[in-house]
Amino acid sequence: MFVRKTPNRSGSVSIQIIDKSSGKYRVVETVGTSSNPSEIEFLWRTAHHKIPTLFGQGSFDFVHETDRAIVHALNNDHTAKVRVIGPEKILGAVFNRIGVNKIKDELFKHLVLSRLVCPVSKLATTDYLHRYAGLTIDVSKVYRFLDKLHRDYKEKSQRIAYEHTRKILKNKIGIIFYDMTTLYFEVEYEDNFRKMGFSKEGRPQNPQILLGLLVSEKGYPIGYEIFEGNKYEGDTLIPVLEKFQRKYRLPKPIIIADSGLLSKANLQHLFEKGYEYILGARIKNETEEIKKKNS
Repeated sequence: MFVRKTPNRSGSVSIQIIDKSSGKYRVVETVGTSSNPSEIEFLWRTAHHKIPTLFGQGSFDFVHETDRAIVHALNNDHTAKVRVIGPEKILGAVFNRIGVNKIKDELFKHLVLSRLVCPVSKLATTDYLHRYAGLTIDVSKVYRFLDKLHRDYKEKSQRIAYEHTRKILKNKIGIIFYDMTTLYFEVEYEDNFRKMGFSKEGRPQNPQILLGLLVSEKGYPIGYEIFEGNKYEGDTLIPVLEKFQRKYRLPKPIIIADSGLLSKANLQHLFEKGYEYILGARIKNETEEIKKKNS
């Protein structure tokens, strides 16, 4: 389930909600069409907000029990005012409690809080920060910071997220969900990392990267890894698991993944390494014996 931008011959862009649960791309809803960048951004946000309603997706509470009342304040009738004066006090308190304030970079904090309050493009984010936080930040600085984030803060931010997850789950991380998605770029050329490949977003004409995400039960984050856009997603499972094991030195968890990661080589490796696992598969591709058991 994802949101897709579809260019039209007229030069406008349609924002569509796409479902791939059946193995085929299906347009669930076209939220709107526009050629105005601001309207496109609004439609993009609207589509993301609609997905949980359309598909009945659950959500998880990442905050500590003592913060629940604070976050609840965002849902009252004064949300508009909170957006002007409240993110630093409300979400900032949660930010500090989780421990993300260990990353001593003001721009990092501004970008995290603005992403929670107003998830828009990088350019629109600088406009939001100017309007509601009184900050003048050039968009080029945001782009440069993303390189710094990956280079200097990636491991530290993941460690913070993991430690908070471990605390929430009372040191019991026995199940890990692993999934892979693609992120495309609005450019026409490849480089050493952004490569043409199988696009889950229906954009094979754009170079992309692969993003592998590890989460625990109830959806609490553990870590992520990125790969070249032309890499076969099945080849990412074992390296990510082994890196996770080395980093946190935990007993082997139960691995849950979908059919895209189901290969004989991966199954053999998981078996040999002593992992327990649950891997999704399509009934039509299974043996007759298994088909009969599910009929």
